[in-house]
Amino acid sequence: MILRSALDAVTSVLCPAPCRICDQILTNASRIPICNRCLDSFEAIVPPLCECCGRPFASPVAIQATRPLCRLCRLEFFAFDRARSFAIYNDTLFDAIVLMKYEEVTRLGHWFAERIAGCIAQELDAWRVDAVVPIPLHPGRQRERGYNQAELIAQPLAKRLGARVDTRLLTRTKPRPAQLLLSRSERWKSVRGAYATLDGAKVDNLRILLVDDVMTTGATLDACARALKKAGASRVVGLTVARLVPGWQTATRPKN
Repeated sequence: MILRSALDAVTSVLCPAPCRICDQILTNASRIPICNRCLDSFEAIVPPLCECCGRPFASPVAIQATRPLCRLCRLEFFAFDRARSFAIYNDTLFDAIVLMKYEEVTRLGHWFAERIAGCIAQELDAWRVDAVVPIPLHPGRQRERGYNQAELIAQPLAKRLGARVDTRLLTRTKPRPAQLLLSRSERWKSVRGAYATLDGAKVDNLRILLVDDVMTTGATLDACARALKKAGASRVVGLTVARLVPGWQTATRPKN
């Protein structure tokens, strides 16, 4: 602890750098360019939550059910078998994901993978998988960006889970609409039939883990799960960094 404090102090003096979110000078030695105050503002998702999709419940009363499920999961709405997310999609986490997504801050992928792994540490038997599949970008988008941000998370996560990453099982066949903001119905429409298994992909009886940065409506995970199950996958689960929960009151990014 003393050595760590000394290293932090030396680093802050010799190599001062601003937090990439709030611009405050970093006072801790870290491989990610985000200060502790911003990291602490990430609102981790904890029980009570839906046993299937992982949506947090506002009231603990919901877990008194024999099997605690949200309204959509009671209707068996989603094609995936289970999903979990590290934290609520608040302003600060949005900024952190943008750093990874558009500026290729790869160390954030490792940091997020560690947190996601922590989400399922108490239920590892339910997450035994044969392959980890990052949600694919459309080929045109991947050529433009040069990398897939979901893969930056999937690679270190797979190592933690002792599984292999397979980017050859699934492809995006339809590009995402040009507009950045889509309504709930537009999101579902934009991914309907947008994913397919690749020719020759061996999917039969596989247990597959899908990895993405954000779960907004669940439409993307659902579309990918439907394509994989159609090809013969026996089980499809999903993990994301963030989860958007409409109506959930979240903290905003720290003030300077």
